[in-house]
Amino acid sequence: MRNKIPLLSLFVLLCGPVLAQEASQVKFAKLHEPGAPGLSAIKEAFTKNNPGYDLAYLNAVREVPGEGITRALFVQQGGGTAKITDDQGASKSSKVAVGDIVLLNAGETMEADSLLGLLVFTVPEKPSHAIPAFVRPDWDPNITDTPGGCATETNAYRRILLTWHEDVGSYLYHSINAHRVRIMDSFSHYHPKDQGFDEFYLVQMVLAGAKLFTSEKVEQLASPEDITKEQVEGLIQEHSLEVGDLIYLPRGVMHRGFGGVLAQVITVPGFIPGSQYGVDHFLRQINENLGLKAGEALPFNRQASAFQVVL
Repeated sequence: MRNKIPLLSLFVLLCGPVLAQEASQVKFAKLHEPGAPGLSAIKEAFTKNNPGYDLAYLNAVREVPGEGITRALFVQQGGGTAKITDDQGASKSSKVAVGDIVLLNAGETMEADSLLGLLVFTVPEKPSHAIPAFVRPDWDPNITDTPGGCATETNAYRRILLTWHEDVGSYLYHSINAHRVRIMDSFSHYHPKDQGFDEFYLVQMVLAGAKLFTSEKVEQLASPEDITKEQVEGLIQEHSLEVGDLIYLPRGVMHRGFGGVLAQVITVPGFIPGSQYGVDHFLRQINENLGLKAGEALPFNRQASAFQVVL
C-alpha cells in the first residue's frame, strides 16, 4: 500500500509554511449596535495591558448598582437627571447629558429618570474630593476650551475633564484622563510602550468623511530612508468613523483624527507629559524621498511636519 501525503502537508511542501496573520492592535467596537460587537475583544486586550482596570458598556439603563469598586461612567446616549446615593444614604443629583462623566466611589449607586447608555471604566484609585461627582464639560465654569494637542485651532472645542497635570485642567486624576474635543486635523503621533498610555476614541458626533488614520509600523516609519515604494502600501490604515464607535489605541500605535470628529479622548492611566511623539516629519520625508504625489502619498499634517513634535 502506498503512503499518502496529507493534503495540508503537500500544500506546505509546494507553497511553503502557512503563516498566521497577526491580529491588529487597533480594535473597534460598535456601542450603539445590539450586543456592542467588538467590545469583548477591546476588553480582553485592554485589561491584559492594564491590570486593575476593567471595561463595560451599559445600554439603556436607569440604574447602576453599588459595587466595591471605583468607576468612571461616560455618558454616551440619553440624558436627564441622575442621583448618586452612597452606602450611608446620602445623595446628590445633577442633570447629565452626552459628554458628561459620572464618578462612582465604592458602594455608591446611580439612578436616572431616563434611559442612559454608559461606557464604564473600573479604575484602581478613587478620585480626590476636589473632583465633582458629575463632571460636565459644557456646564462647568472650571472647564473651558483649551486649544492644543490634537486640536490646535484658536477656536477649537477642546475641554479637559480629567487631567494628569494641574497646569492644563482643574480636575487632577492619575487613574484615568479625558478631554472632549472636536478634531479637524490632528498631528500624527504615538505613545511609547515603556512610558506612554493607552488611548480610546469614544465617538459622539461626526462630519461626513471623518476618519482615523493608524499605523502599527512606527519603527519602520522612523527609518524613512529605508522605505521603498513597494513598502508604502500598508504602512497606514484609514478607518471611517461613526457615532457610537469606540476605538482602542494601545501604546505604540500611531494615530491621527481627521475631518471633523467629536470624541471623548480617554487615556489610561492619563495624558502623561512628554509621551506624545509626532511622526509627520517622517511621513513627509517618505513622500519626498519616493516622489509620492496626490493619491499615492502618505497622509500627514503639514503644520507638524517641519520637525518632530513631542508633547
